[in-house]
Amino acid sequence: MQVVLDVDTGVDDALAILLALRSPAMDVRAITCVAGNADVDQVVANTLRVLDAASAPDIPVARGMTRPLVEPPRPARHVHGEDGMGDLGLPRSQRSPVGIHAVELLRTTLASATEPITLIPLAPLTNIAVLVRTYPELLDRIDRIVLMGGAAAVGNATAAAEFNVWHDPEAAAIVLDSGVPTTMYGLDVFYEPVVPVADVQALVSAADPARQLAGRLMQHQLARFGAATVTLGDAGAVAAVLRPDLLWTARHPVRVELAGTWTRGRTVVDQRPRAIDLDHDELGSGGLVDVALRVDGPALAALFLEVLRTR
Repeated sequence: MQVVLDVDTGVDDALAILLALRSPAMDVRAITCVAGNADVDQVVANTLRVLDAASAPDIPVARGMTRPLVEPPRPARHVHGEDGMGDLGLPRSQRSPVGIHAVELLRTTLASATEPITLIPLAPLTNIAVLVRTYPELLDRIDRIVLMGGAAAVGNATAAAEFNVWHDPEAAAIVLDSGVPTTMYGLDVFYEPVVPVADVQALVSAADPARQLAGRLMQHQLARFGAATVTLGDAGAVAAVLRPDLLWTARHPVRVELAGTWTRGRTVVDQRPRAIDLDHDELGSGGLVDVALRVDGPALAALFLEVLRTR
């Protein structure tokens, strides 16, 4: 499966990148970076460090949008640390990003692909929205978008909104209304795949640098939240791409709230029965999205650990 990851690396983005790189079922064609958990330059530096730990081949990494379409950036240092990677003091990579913008890398990757690409955004959707608006003729080169973002129930950045969508609601609205087949892996399933402390300690003790990094990042999360288990977060979305049979979705219209004082950034998932009278709904219900509502969390976590142990 040819995939492109769009990231704001981040602790759980790093876990997701490691999983995608280690999986024999995925061919990572490119990684694009965007401001989110950290500023975009830090995101690029973090992503290159993850490639080093995984002994990855020379995968093109590109610097993308530095801020949301409308609002200023709002990094999540309180979750991911000052450097976005748990402040582990990792050495700087000797790799360099490619010399073109992330949206241009997305364009060239889609245009040259030998088969439709699965696009996996694990970050605010700013890069993807600019792609949609700038190169709509390439959207049929995307097999599916599987994004980590949104929620049918409650948020985390606010009571209503999940962080990635809240960070750039306009971008999310553009992408969800693009007509590209889309799966929304949101907060409704985000916390279900978890790794217990014993497995985290085993990763930290491994000789393999990739497993060590995964374990150390998880240790940061355990310390940060004071829990006995750590969620896979974004890595769960990559695992769900690998094993879609472990994800149960329902196709619903989805709109992003752009104006509400208390609800800006909310993904409004219209779960009303289609049989009811909707003629009064003058705004319409939004584009159809496959919304993840249930997941086999233990199986996805087991898949993550199994793949990381394959090399």
